[in-house]
Amino acid sequence: MHRVLVVDDEPQILRALVINLKARGYQVDTAADGSTALRVAAASHPDVIILDLGLPDMDGVQVITRVRGWTRTPIIVLSARQTSDEKVKALDAGADDFVTKPFGMDELLARLRAAVRRLDPVAVEQEPVVETGGFTVDLAAKKVQRDGHDVRLTPTEWHLLEVLIRNSGKLVSHRQLLLEVWGPTHLTETNYLRVYMAQLRRKLEADPAHPRHLVTEAGMGYRFEP
Repeated sequence: MHRVLVVDDEPQILRALVINLKARGYQVDTAADGSTALRVAAASHPDVIILDLGLPDMDGVQVITRVRGWTRTPIIVLSARQTSDEKVKALDAGADDFVTKPFGMDELLARLRAAVRRLDPVAVEQEPVVETGGFTVDLAAKKVQRDGHDVRLTPTEWHLLEVLIRNSGKLVSHRQLLLEVWGPTHLTETNYLRVYMAQLRRKLEADPAHPRHLVTEAGMGYRFEP
């Protein structure tokens, strides 16, 4: 059974999340401010943290930064802040995903399930082959096939695809992708991402103009949806 820490100062949202999470078998801890959240996280070691940014005592980004000082626990931000700058700031601080209020419970639960799946290194180890229905990626062999035929990727295309797949279901920020694929000297070169994502979609997606698996999160980054 996985433990979730829910941090939000809105009692109605807190209550709704607790009811829905417990009904699906999660153990749930709650906190209504940042200080309590840090104390509970240190004591209970949650598997996932669902975090509002607008807390009464400190900004949620501060909570993310401090949590990241001692754990890689997945953090899903749940916030009314909708500007790209706010979302990128949270992701760069170490958040794993961002859901905007008002939110659909089904969407949040799906993001939570994706975060929980990534907690199991054995499952990742045992499933080096990712199948989408349209194409197949063998991470161990560094091989991609579409409709039974090999797809030739450049080293950069492969590296970009691999980073997205290893973060399957997770929103990966522009900054993180640029850092991992091109290095720290190219953190502002978002045009690189646009060009290479377009190339990957042409090679892998059935409809590159409306991708199902290599998805854009406007102003924030990209997500691989298997």
